[in-house]
Amino acid sequence: MSLTGRWQTVLDELRAHGRYRCLAPAAGIDFSSNDYLGYAARPLPESPALSQSGTASRLLRGHHALWEEVEAKLAAWHGAEAALVMNSGYVANEGVLSTIIEPGDWVASDEANHASIIDGLRLAKVERFIFRHNDLNHLEAGLRAAHERRSSQRQVFIVVESLYGMEGDTAPLAEIAALAQRFDAGVIIDEAHATGCFGAMGAGLIDELGLRSRVLAGVHTGGKALAVPGAYVVGSRLLKDLLVNRCRHLIFTTALPSQIAAWWLEAIERVQSDAAARMRLHGNARIFRNTLAEAGVSAGGEHYIVPVVLGADATAVEASQRLQAMGYDIRAIRPPTVPPGTARVRVSIHADHASDVLQAVAKAVAKRDS
Repeated sequence: MSLTGRWQTVLDELRAHGRYRCLAPAAGIDFSSNDYLGYAARPLPESPALSQSGTASRLLRGHHALWEEVEAKLAAWHGAEAALVMNSGYVANEGVLSTIIEPGDWVASDEANHASIIDGLRLAKVERFIFRHNDLNHLEAGLRAAHERRSSQRQVFIVVESLYGMEGDTAPLAEIAALAQRFDAGVIIDEAHATGCFGAMGAGLIDELGLRSRVLAGVHTGGKALAVPGAYVVGSRLLKDLLVNRCRHLIFTTALPSQIAAWWLEAIERVQSDAAARMRLHGNARIFRNTLAEAGVSAGGEHYIVPVVLGADATAVEASQRLQAMGYDIRAIRPPTVPPGTARVRVSIHADHASDVLQAVAKAVAKRDS
C-alpha cells in the first residue's frame, strides 16, 4: 500500500465509525470553549513597544524582563517559591513529566487524565499504574504494591487533574495528598480547568484547599479561563531551575512574544479581583444543572463542565448537530477523547451566559430523546 493509500485507509475507517473530524468555525452561542469567565471577548491591553513575534528560545534571545515580572506575580498569587511560563498547557504537562520523572520511577495516573499527561509519561518511559477514575482504594492498592518493592533510587509519583475536562468532576485532592504523604509520593496536579475559577482570588483548587505545600508541581493554563496564550508551572525554586536547565520543551521552543507578557499581567490582575465572575460562573452552572435535572436528564460532574453521556458516537453527533442548528455551539465528544460507548455532548458554562439562555439550552439538550 502506498503512503497516501495508508492515510486514506485511516480516514475511511474513521468515517465508518463516525469519528471523522473536520475544522469548523465558531458559530452560535458559545457552549463549547473553555472561556469560563467570559474574558475572551474583552479588548486586549495596549502592549508596549516589544517584539511582535517569537525570535528564539528563552535561553537565547527569547527571554524578556516582562516574563520575570509575570512569573513573580504568578508565584505570589499561588504563594509558591517560583513559577515558569511555557508555551501551552500541553507543552507544560509533557515537559514537566518527561523532565522530572525518570526511567525506573513509578507513576500512578488517573485513567481520565488528559492526553498531554499520557504522552508525558510515555516520554518519561516509566512504570505506569493507571487507576480507576477517582478511585482512592485502587490508588492506595497500587501505592502499597509499589512501596513494597521500592528501591532507594526509585521515586513514586501521583498525577491527576484537579477538575477533569471531559468528566466535569473534581479529584479528591486532600485524600490524594494524604495518601502521597503515607507512601512518600510526589503529587503533580493539572489545574487547567480550575485556574481562575476557584478560591477567593481564583488561584485554583490546590490553593482553595490549602494544599500548595503538599504538591510537587501544579500546571496551570492561560488559554482557558484567563484567555491568554501560554501556561505555567508552579513549584519550588529548585524545580524551576531544573526545568530551565533540563526541560527540552522549554529549551528547544521559540518563546512566546514578549507582548503577550503584557496580556498576562492584565489577566492576572483582573482574575484576582473578579470574585463576581466566579460567583456568576458557579451560579450559572447550578441553573443549567438544575434545569437539566428537572427535565429528568442525568449529567456527569458537578461544576461548569457538564457532560451528557449519550453512548453511541452517532447519537452524540446527531445531538450536537441538532443543538447547533438551534444556535447553540455545542460539540460532540467521541473516542478516543473519551472511552468507547461514552460519546457525549459537553456543555461548557460561562460566567457571561444569561439565565434564560441557560434554561433554554438545558431544555433543548433534554429533548434529545423526543
